[in-house]
Amino acid sequence: MNFHKSMTVCFVLVWCLTPLAGQDMQISGLFDSTVNLAAGAGKDKAFSYGIEEYANLRIRTDIGDYARFYGAFNLIAAAGSSLNTAAAMNAAASTGFSSSPYIAGDNYAAAMELERLYFQVNSDAVDVVAGLMPLRFGYGQVFGPSDFINPRNILFPDARPRGIIGASAAFYPAAAKVLAFAAAPQSLMDASAINSAGQGFRFGLSADNDWNWGSIQALYVFETPQSASPDGRHQIGLSLKADVELGLVLDALYTYNHAANNEAIDDISASAGFDYSLLDGDLYMLAEYLYNGASSITARSATPAGLFAKRHYVYAMFRYMFSDYTNASLSCMAGIEDASFLPVASFYHELFQGMSLTFSAQFPLAIDDKGEFAPQTMGQHFSFTTKARLRF
Repeated sequence: MNFHKSMTVCFVLVWCLTPLAGQDMQISGLFDSTVNLAAGAGKDKAFSYGIEEYANLRIRTDIGDYARFYGAFNLIAAAGSSLNTAAAMNAAASTGFSSSPYIAGDNYAAAMELERLYFQVNSDAVDVVAGLMPLRFGYGQVFGPSDFINPRNILFPDARPRGIIGASAAFYPAAAKVLAFAAAPQSLMDASAINSAGQGFRFGLSADNDWNWGSIQALYVFETPQSASPDGRHQIGLSLKADVELGLVLDALYTYNHAANNEAIDDISASAGFDYSLLDGDLYMLAEYLYNGASSITARSATPAGLFAKRHYVYAMFRYMFSDYTNASLSCMAGIEDASFLPVASFYHELFQGMSLTFSAQFPLAIDDKGEFAPQTMGQHFSFTTKARLRF
């Protein structure tokens, strides 16, 4: 199915769904128009540009008094280096670039991606969700090791995490929340090796409880046996946030695979950090540290591939609010072991309600040319991005 036919199908779907729930349908979304200019490094071109037009459209409709339907899809048109960025984002999401059906135009490539398609049923005793849905865990603001089923991508902070095919049921004993869930295997996108025998299915339980001082979440996930883990894989997570003078957060995930025979420390991914506001809330600061075990869920050596190659990382961010409509920020991702850094400076201004402009500059730095965030590794000495965003 080509891009134009796919668009037609989506809009026909929206039109057909409109009569549902007494025509009580809400359509919202955002549109980003982005231009990027970069000075290349290493084997990359000395100069490159990228243009991307991106829309995320969301549908929500109530069905009776207890049920609700959600849908969302992305429309993308890109040219220049933005296509390379799309390929990198797909690789980091553990799917091949071919999984996004880019169609070539005269001077651009375009794609459409279904992002969400699920229903939710609420009752006094239990809340049930099933379909192509988000399934989020942990309180980590940056790295979030517990949030591994459809993880965020730290190097692409604006990207919405992909959903998963799954189902969950939430119960609320006393002040706690207990969630039982199941998620399909991750190999569904690989058409050459579609997993239809049930290897790699994930089943789990999480429990949350809130107090005046903060919250705790415990997580257990069992992954059914497959070739890399013939005895199955067990994952245990713990996440904590505390609201004291500082906002403190701790998030950790331990993965046990009997067949791997790893040292326990290699199977741990753990982050800890804080955030704090001062100057009457005008200055906001955030810092978080990640320990990345060599075989942990966030490591590149893990299956599926993670994001990082080393063990120790730090992220820090400072944001100053000039007004309710204007702010500036400086952030930096640092690889401690190889002394490589990825600083980003940005300026945000809301032109009017629903429309904003963001200017950002990224300039990789490292002592060694082989550092993880070195210009030669990242393929650029400098990158400047302008983004206009409209929300509706």
